[in-house]
Amino acid sequence: MTAIKRISSRDNPFYKSLHKLASSSRERRAARQTLLDGAHLLRAFLDAGSKPDHLLVNETGLQNGEIAALLEACGDVPQTQLDDALFAQLSELKTPNGLLALVDIPPAHVEIEHSQFALLLEDIQDPGNLGSILRSASAAGCDAVFLSPGCADAWSPKVLRAGMGGHFALSITESADLIEVAAEFTGKIMAASLQADRSLYDSDLRGKLAFAIGNEGAGLSPALLDAVQQHFIIPMPGKIESLNAAAATAVCLFEAVRQRS
Repeated sequence: MTAIKRISSRDNPFYKSLHKLASSSRERRAARQTLLDGAHLLRAFLDAGSKPDHLLVNETGLQNGEIAALLEACGDVPQTQLDDALFAQLSELKTPNGLLALVDIPPAHVEIEHSQFALLLEDIQDPGNLGSILRSASAAGCDAVFLSPGCADAWSPKVLRAGMGGHFALSITESADLIEVAAEFTGKIMAASLQADRSLYDSDLRGKLAFAIGNEGAGLSPALLDAVQQHFIIPMPGKIESLNAAAATAVCLFEAVRQRS
């Protein structure tokens, strides 16, 4: 097993690079790396057949049985213990759980023309919503997700935490030209609309399918709406006029799962 090094100074060059990754989407994009916070995310990453570049722990993590087992399982990966104060500055959790993993951001591996079940996300700006959508997409069996430049950073700590490991079962393309993506998709693109006449539950969701999901407040842009082949409404017999983006996406995805199974 790799010997665990120790860092106790915030002036350490490696620590400085980690802090930039934790706090800056620009740094994550430039380095094509991010930090996974906690044992659950690391285990999901490992289960996807990937290996971290570096593991970081604090004293609490070293005393945790689950984390100790992961450290042993990744015995050939460099490991560093950080002082508690330094570790806390890399974690967004009020009570850090003791394990961080430095990983390469997986490249997108499914091109839109080969996708069977995709999402096109336009300007989803809330990290919690985006993470929840990616989690639902993974659970529903989507193979690819395409994000417009106006979306939140898919690999930020908040989105990763809300995604609960769903990222690693998906091909995620950021800063995509969704109009171009829609033009290249050989299946059916659908979107919810309050003006639609057809219900989601009366729509045929079998075959090659993509859902277009719009911004939390503004919805889909006119250009992307024009690229959608079919609109539907999600029936809501209650007194609420709309669902948030993550909830609406989950409803659509799992109606498709029901029909396709």
